[in-house]
Amino acid sequence: MNDNNAQIACTSCGAPYPPIGAPYKCQCGGIYDFSQFPAYKEPVNPVLSPGLWSYQDSFGLPGNAPVVTLGEGNTPLLSSRFNGRPVYLKMEGQNPTGAYKDRGSAVLTSFLRSRGVVLAIEDSSGNAGASLAAYCACAGLSVAVFIPETASGPKRWQIEMYGAEVHRIPGPRANAAEAVLKAAESGIIYASHAYMPFGLTGIATIAYEIFHQLGTVPGTLIAPVGHGGLLYGIMLGFEALRESGVSNTLPYYIGVQAENCAPVLQAFNDKSVEVADVITKPTLAEGTSVSRPLRAGQILARLLSGGGEIQGGSEDQLFDTYSTTARSGVFCEPTSCLSLIPLLNDKIELAEPVVAIMTGAGYKTNAIL
Repeated sequence: MNDNNAQIACTSCGAPYPPIGAPYKCQCGGIYDFSQFPAYKEPVNPVLSPGLWSYQDSFGLPGNAPVVTLGEGNTPLLSSRFNGRPVYLKMEGQNPTGAYKDRGSAVLTSFLRSRGVVLAIEDSSGNAGASLAAYCACAGLSVAVFIPETASGPKRWQIEMYGAEVHRIPGPRANAAEAVLKAAESGIIYASHAYMPFGLTGIATIAYEIFHQLGTVPGTLIAPVGHGGLLYGIMLGFEALRESGVSNTLPYYIGVQAENCAPVLQAFNDKSVEVADVITKPTLAEGTSVSRPLRAGQILARLLSGGGEIQGGSEDQLFDTYSTTARSGVFCEPTSCLSLIPLLNDKIELAEPVVAIMTGAGYKTNAIL
């Protein structure tokens, strides 16, 4: 890693991430995470390094890592109202492939290039696969993406158009995850947005941008939760801001899951950092349809210590929120609209300013009104 003291190690045995290769997990079977997150550095000249890459000194990338960019980052923070309540919408659907995943993909692909990777595989409900396919195309890497056969057509078309090899796996989202793990046994690099921690520094830039756009830390920050990487990356970003002395507080976090697939919600209600198997059903929020979330423990530890909570949303609430948002001129995919469900409860006061992360553009879904 570079000279900003970022450290990555196995969360099970403590072994550091190896200096060569690009393994997605430790030899002991544990997953990698930052034992020391890269320190926040003030952004460099945005003219020379536009968007996300103005924060590149905060990424902890190796010195030989190239800039891989399609113009991601610097998304609008839209002042709006929902259910009569003021809210700022962080419009992540305006990233190049239409989703916040581009932030992680840009940094992850840069890391892969620094390790000499030329071929990678990934699994996804759609957005992460489309994003990685785009950035691998930009960086000259070949990639194969495993998706559920039920993944929304627009996302599948994106992946195919970027030139990636698509494997459509029958059954639930978990089957695609199992298929890609089996493929990874052959030694192909598994460039997982969930397992590999490198993209978390890209996601942390959401926090950096919000802070600079608001001029303060949000009172409440709301985000959908699938694997947990989005909310975890944002948490790490605000923590880095505080540790650098730029800010002196953290938001109150609300993570939201669809009730049809809510393992993190169940764990939070059980006051546990361990996620148990849950019965899942199909949901409009396909981007959070993850039955075995890898970063749940990290966010649950922060929430259960008083930092926030997990809420659930019904399919009716999700569809109504999706419809209402579109009718206001903001067209986001249903997964994004989980972020607005906490605003439906007039009995709950939310510390202002409230920021909701709108994770993806509306054209990413097959859902119709």
